[in-house]
Amino acid sequence: MSRRDIFTDVAAILHPIPQPREAGDEDHEGFLEGRHQATEEQRQAEENLRLAWEEGGQDPLIGALAAARRAKEEAEQRIRELLAYGREFVQPRPYTLGDLAAAAGMSISGVRTAYGHRDADAVATATGGKPREWRAPDPDDGKAST
Repeated sequence: MSRRDIFTDVAAILHPIPQPREAGDEDHEGFLEGRHQATEEQRQAEENLRLAWEEGGQDPLIGALAAARRAKEEAEQRIRELLAYGREFVQPRPYTLGDLAAAAGMSISGVRTAYGHRDADAVATATGGKPREWRAPDPDDGKAST
């Protein structure tokens, strides 16, 4: 019985090789370039996973999971900031809750509560813009002085 190579398997999961969706796709130059790029990314990822294991003892699966979790958290933060931008910075009228909900895969009430003052502050810092008037005070303002 042969044993699977965890480094190769994790690299294949992280960088899957595109498969043709329709007959003839495999002949398309863009498809071939995508396959070549994914193959190179797999090879590089496998090399990096082996190096992390050899030099630092980092388990390839645990390391990949932790990295995926960090990427998810960063994406969620980016979504909150984009929602804050769409609702609080776009003038003269903000994007509708319905449009933002559909784009973000959320409910309208989810969009309404998804972001807060810190997210709006991050947008203001990134863009130099000023948010419209808030309907509620920042809950952290009162906590800082007590």
